Amino acid sequence: MTEPMNLTDEQRTALEAAAFRTLVQHLRTRKDVQNIDLMNLAGFCRNCLSKWYKAAADDMGLAVSPEQAREDIYGMPYAEWKAKYQTEASPEQQAAFDNAKKH
Repeated sequence: MTEPMNLTDEQRTALEAAAFRTLVQHLRTRKDVQNIDLMNLAGFCRNCLSKWYKAAADDMGLAVSPEQAREDIYGMPYAEWKAKYQTEASPEQQAAFDNAKKH
């Protein structure tokens, strides 16, 4: 059995930041995965990430607009991403989303 690493706060933050960057890059390459699919399966989506990113900036006193936060997550302006990649939710997707909101 491997002993747990004793990480400094700086090392832990660097690892978390690297994992976050990898997640964002992965989502940027998987434009076929719709936000509603992410919400239905995982309970969060790209918009959630952008809101968490903005909240972290606010906590740090950094001036990041909601639009900039979305662009940082999507890799392009949100309106452009929506126009290029977002599809209409199917009735099944919407029903699953609506059902999840009730819980």
